[in-house]
Amino acid sequence: MLMNKGLRGRKVLLTVTAMLALVAGQVSSQEEGQMPTPAVGVVELKAHAVPVMSELPGRIAATRVSEVRARVSGILQERVFEQGSLVHKDDVLYRIDPRLFEVRVASAEAALKKAKAVQANAKQQLERQRTLKERNVVSAVDYDTAAVNLDQAEADVASQQAVLDEAKINLGYTEVRAPITGVIGGALATEGTLVTADSTSNLALIQQVDPVYADFTQSAQQLLALKQAVSEGKLESPAPGQARVELVFDGGKVYSLPGKLLFSNANVDPNTGQVTLRAEFANPKGDLLPGMYVRVRIEQAVQQAGLTIPQRAVTRTSEGKPQVFVLAADGTAQVRDVSLGTSLGSEWIVLSGLKEGEKVIADGVQKVQPGAKVNAEAWKPDAADPSTPIQAAK
Repeated sequence: MLMNKGLRGRKVLLTVTAMLALVAGQVSSQEEGQMPTPAVGVVELKAHAVPVMSELPGRIAATRVSEVRARVSGILQERVFEQGSLVHKDDVLYRIDPRLFEVRVASAEAALKKAKAVQANAKQQLERQRTLKERNVVSAVDYDTAAVNLDQAEADVASQQAVLDEAKINLGYTEVRAPITGVIGGALATEGTLVTADSTSNLALIQQVDPVYADFTQSAQQLLALKQAVSEGKLESPAPGQARVELVFDGGKVYSLPGKLLFSNANVDPNTGQVTLRAEFANPKGDLLPGMYVRVRIEQAVQQAGLTIPQRAVTRTSEGKPQVFVLAADGTAQVRDVSLGTSLGSEWIVLSGLKEGEKVIADGVQKVQPGAKVNAEAWKPDAADPSTPIQAAK
């Protein structure tokens, strides 16, 4: 029994010794640089048309602003609208006491009726004088007098008709209506207030917020540099009406609907050296409110032979400087400092540091050591991957 136990002990010892020797051999081979070559995905850089984008500060403004004012004087009887709601053109907002204006309409109707009666009598007199004149019973003077009386009667009818029309218009103004379609703010007058037609105060404010304007500014020097680059052939201007305009909120979220550039101001602000530009954006859900601060991303030119790289290919130093790994001819990964422009979807625009035809490591960057060998293959991102680059310009 003691002999069997001794044999089993020697077998266990031999097994443990063999395992330790195997592990030691693996560690030794790793220390000698025999670690497996990491597999990486590379992208070959190809020049293509790249838009020159600028991101500029701006604010949202209503496309139309209307002050609601009284057009006749009187006492406000009723406020009809709901504050902060959407009102449509010609909706009734306030009602002014109409009784005085109804009386004026009735008076004007009575005066018109009287004038028409005088006109009818004058017509009869003229016809009578015409018949008598044909019989040589009356003189020409009597006939001329009757004709003049008819002309005066017709003028009185026209005058009284104008008075009646004005009275009806003023009666209609007792219903204060919305001049435009838009969102109405708070009521600036309450029931019982005396309002006057010549008052400088308004009753409410209506703002049209679909669509809205985005007013933004840019340095005049930047605009001049862009124009000079276009004139020198380094850049191309986008076709009229084709420049992309986007809104960017705080946090980097991009507004879902694209905008349209309307104009750039011909004047430079002497205090700031800035030029004002304006774009228009649809706002069907009312997400954009007047006065809201935004950043406007606008395509101002096109670089026909530009380069872009996937954002996932970029690493940064402790100082924040961007770097990429470039696949060298000997199959090693070499660090390259680059200068980047603005983002374009899931890509960065390359300003300097790379050239067409070079291969940049876009996948497996975290496994790469500078100067180490890599097993490179073409990177084929999944179309459903949010990091997939987009072709920004054709």
